[in-house]
Amino acid sequence: QVQLVESGGGLVQAGGSLRLSCAASGRAFSSYVVGWFRQAPGKEREFVARTSRSGTSTDYADSVKGRFTISRDNGKNTVYLQMNSLKIEDTAVYYCAARVIGGEYGYWGQGTQVTVSS
Repeated sequence: QVQLVESGGGLVQAGGSLRLSCAASGRAFSSYVVGWFRQAPGKEREFVARTSRSGTSTDYADSVKGRFTISRDNGKNTVYLQMNSLKIEDTAVYYCAARVIGGEYGYWGQGTQVTVSS
């Protein structure tokens, strides 16, 4: 099992940057694929980005491509989401989640709020 804790959210002006962290505890963190998701008020949760177990492969939602970067440091059991050129529509609660290969995202953090103001 793995436990996930997000941090780094906050209030930022449009065009600004934030870096979210997802710290994991438990065994064999490097065996998990980790993703970031977000949920805005009144909307369904949506995929943001994903990193492979080694961090060499990543995927992004079209809405964040070129602005967000996901990375991981398996030595520190942490996954990061660097968010640049933030837009008001990026406002949401951001969650990290983990899954094993071939499985569903079964481990979730509690979320961190990101608010982008004009």
